[in-house]
Amino acid sequence: MINRRIMDGSVRVMSADEFCNLVREEGRDAITFDDIDVVTCGTRGIMSGTMAILSFHVSRPDTFVRAIDVRLNGIPAFPGPCPNERLGVLDLVVYGTAHNGDYGGGDLFRDLVDGHSITVEITSSDGKQIDTTIRLDEIPFARMVGVRNAFKNYMAFVNTKECEVSSIFSTLPLKGSLKELTFSGCGEINPLENDPHLDTIGIGTRILMNGAEGFVEGVGTRSTWEKPNLSGFADMHDMNPIYMGGFKTSAGPEVINSWAIPIPVLNEQILENLKKLNHEIPLKVVDVHGRIPIGEITYADVWNQDLSTTFDPDACIDCEKCPVDEFCPTHAFSIALKQIDRNRCFNCGSCSLICTAGAFSGDNGSVRIGSRDIPIVCRQSDLCGGVKIAKELKKRIMDGSFLLNEPVPFR
Repeated sequence: MINRRIMDGSVRVMSADEFCNLVREEGRDAITFDDIDVVTCGTRGIMSGTMAILSFHVSRPDTFVRAIDVRLNGIPAFPGPCPNERLGVLDLVVYGTAHNGDYGGGDLFRDLVDGHSITVEITSSDGKQIDTTIRLDEIPFARMVGVRNAFKNYMAFVNTKECEVSSIFSTLPLKGSLKELTFSGCGEINPLENDPHLDTIGIGTRILMNGAEGFVEGVGTRSTWEKPNLSGFADMHDMNPIYMGGFKTSAGPEVINSWAIPIPVLNEQILENLKKLNHEIPLKVVDVHGRIPIGEITYADVWNQDLSTTFDPDACIDCEKCPVDEFCPTHAFSIALKQIDRNRCFNCGSCSLICTAGAFSGDNGSVRIGSRDIPIVCRQSDLCGGVKIAKELKKRIMDGSFLLNEPVPFR
């Protein structure tokens, strides 16, 4: 019925942020089952469990026997599992968290999708060295696979010990003695927050991954009933670089992904799930050492301040070495240009804290744990990006280019 409405142009669709704002403005009872067909939900964040599977020609047949070591822009790739004996063809798996110094798999994936040429360095089993370059449009098979993406909820992290610690959950080493907090999760717009019992999401659910149409292939690794996540895939040729990229943490490079999933409103229970707002969604605070719980807040406590940061070039004091230019985790700020590249900015908020001159404005806020007010120093999810991809999915549904499909339920 919903697909018929999509095709005849009568479908009623709202993005999750629009729906939640309407609930806030009009009240829960003001929205009924007859008012809405689909709510499009989105999330953008660091999603470590990501890899790319690539297959492409690198030489004429019989140039080498078999590749035993492959580097893409210096990042290690794993040849196989299919043999490439004497064919001049590589089948590769590249992890999103693999890296060459500060340059990670997420950076590589974005460079490919952005149309850049990348270097390919091959060491063969017969001792040959083959070097070449390639672009995504020269790679026939390029599939991104998320094996642990789109968590329903995640956690907030603090460091209870005295010394600072490097962590994948912070841009700079996380200060000790409960001085700083970081968190992940897009709260009320997150797909699995809106379908917590997986009533509409299953194997084969059609999604957007980084702007490309893809599919859920199952629950992800480490998924549990209380804390589910998803695995899925999409063709990299159809992706949009603004939704993806690398993120440099104090413990090494990570990878950014964006997902959007339509939630069809099939019954009253699904509608009630969609009405849940940030203040009703718990966020556990844990010690980064061992993830021992020390408290609980809600997503309303962390998403109540500025969602993005601005830069005032007149306030810049021209430091000899700009710390933001050096430590911006997505390389979104250029001191030479004195501007933020909004297509790269993740809205993590780190720059407003790293800059000592106050040239970057943006309040990440703080949370109260016991008797302490702890400042938020890094957001590892981008609410603005989650809203953006959810609105893109809404647009595609409304123009008839994206139809819903009936998934196979998870076992």
